[in-house]
Amino acid sequence: MTILVTGGAGFIGSNFVLDWIRTNGEPVINLDALTYAGNLANLASLQGNNAHHFVRGSIADGETVGQLLRDNAVRAVVHFAAESHVDRSISGPAPFFETNVMGTLHLLEAVKAYVGTLDADSKAGFRFLHVSTDEVYGTLTKDEPPFAETNPYKPNSPYAASKASSDHIVRAYHETFGLNTIVTNCSNNYGPLQFPEKLIPLIIHNALKGKDLPIYGDGLQVRDWLYVGDHCSAIRRVLEAGKPGETYNIGGDNQKTNIEVVKRICALLDAKRPKADGSSYTSQITHVTDRPGHDRRYAIDARKIESELGWTPEADFDGGIEKTVDWYLNNESWTAEVTSGAYRDWIARQYA
Repeated sequence: MTILVTGGAGFIGSNFVLDWIRTNGEPVINLDALTYAGNLANLASLQGNNAHHFVRGSIADGETVGQLLRDNAVRAVVHFAAESHVDRSISGPAPFFETNVMGTLHLLEAVKAYVGTLDADSKAGFRFLHVSTDEVYGTLTKDEPPFAETNPYKPNSPYAASKASSDHIVRAYHETFGLNTIVTNCSNNYGPLQFPEKLIPLIIHNALKGKDLPIYGDGLQVRDWLYVGDHCSAIRRVLEAGKPGETYNIGGDNQKTNIEVVKRICALLDAKRPKADGSSYTSQITHVTDRPGHDRRYAIDARKIESELGWTPEADFDGGIEKTVDWYLNNESWTAEVTSGAYRDWIARQYA
């Protein structure tokens, strides 16, 4: 038995691959195009492990995907591969629709063709798990209830629109072609191996380098923070027991404003890596012009996955963020390697 993971060299994908092999041991075919956020160093601990087979390639390459499915008798696909940064989608939307929409379509076509060759039992047992985001639901006011699976889609950024489109395609392939698809919509992930364009690793990186800590607008945007290890365990549970055709929202039950998150990181760094002059890292906080269409609040209602599948998150935010800060402090060489000149140029333009 083998699973195919797309985007398994990225942040959530690589954490999932590491978690899967550690807890399950079932072989993984890891397909990743190794764009800027994909990093084989994330998988260095699997060097020589026969349970992990990495293939550099695109989800849009139906021939390669089909061959991988057939040659390895794949029983499930876990689809992480995506362009995922809202800011980049605003400055250049096209790659988001090429990968997230058309890439997912080509992937589904290859999977559909493969499943059509399986016997009845294998076909019934096959799963296609599509990993998506809470951003497809739009934004919440301060007092609105969290997003449930029944919320209408109201994407507000090109990224969210591309993920919403891919969610609908996945659903259509279940309804029209009988493919056993499942969609998960998660809240904001954080943890080890996250590319430092996202808020938490960016703040840690900039703080240690003595740079400004850029906060959009007033910093009161609210996110429901989900530790990546909890997300991995939720995906494992959905793959094991989720019902085809269903959607499961996955959240951390940790609603925090961006400014709260940044100040908590600064406090941890003050204690663990104090500045030579004795000042707090909070002195580096700088408020910058808010980005267009910035959603004010996200929150996840995860009662469905709890009641139907028995999953709840384990990490509270204080414990999860401390583990995350510790990982980045202990792996500064990893950050140095991924923050290339191109990365630095992009950050300079984005937060000018």
